[in-house]
Amino acid sequence: MDFQLTDEQRALRSELRALLSRRLDREMLRAGLDRGLWRELGEAGFFALRLPEEDGGVGLGLPEAVLLFEEAGRALLPGPLIATHLAAGVVEGAAEGGTVVAAPDGVLVEWLAEADVVRGDVTGAEQIRSIDPLTPLHRLPGEAADGSTESALLTAAEQLGSAGRTIDMAVQHAREREQFGQPIGAFQAVKHLCAQMLVRTEVARAAVYAAAVTGDPVEIVGAKLLADEAAVECARDCLQVYGGMGFTWEADVHLHLKRAWVRRERWPPTALALELQARALEESAAGIA
Repeated sequence: MDFQLTDEQRALRSELRALLSRRLDREMLRAGLDRGLWRELGEAGFFALRLPEEDGGVGLGLPEAVLLFEEAGRALLPGPLIATHLAAGVVEGAAEGGTVVAAPDGVLVEWLAEADVVRGDVTGAEQIRSIDPLTPLHRLPGEAADGSTESALLTAAEQLGSAGRTIDMAVQHAREREQFGQPIGAFQAVKHLCAQMLVRTEVARAAVYAAAVTGDPVEIVGAKLLADEAAVECARDCLQVYGGMGFTWEADVHLHLKRAWVRRERWPPTALALELQARALEESAAGIA
């Protein structure tokens, strides 16, 4: 399967990266959801990306959505992006960025209090302390219901973007930070960390891109598993490269780790994803037998 991006896909990704780089500075990132930026995302076609052109959308597909959500994860873009994207064409104003939409994902609901519209049953949702200070959370009572495979894939894309960003941060810091008269990137232990980050991320990238092309639910679950691991472990390794300064509020490294932890709990969380994968393997083996 060829995963080389087309010129149009590269341009789409570059345009969103430029928009986020221009609008989402460090102070704004820490301020939370920005309605002005939300509307700009709508104008840029972020939410209406997969709506047919005759319905006012861009008319593209899951592979392009994955590229944009990868950029969103890279930038730590706050807000219920996936819920609003999936509501485009269903909830008035969602496609244009004029309406912020929240929805349950597993047992969690992100940005419930800030949303204009809530899709799904959130009866009994209780606000909980979020490990990510920039992602407000509510928890639903009971067991997690089955979630959307599209939501799982877009979450995997966000995790992939976060992993890629922490690689860049680690490499840049390793080049600039000096110890014993030389950049710390010259030390073998740091080189190994960065190499492991790259391998982990590229494996996840292949899985996420493949799942975006096939749309297969089992492949999507596997892609999320790999992307969750890449995002969490790369953020941890990046923190190792940064040292103690990585935990300060001014640094973005710890925010990537905390956001990756939150995303990992979206449907399907790790334990359930492993169970679903095992069940699929059993069914496949039974079919062969």
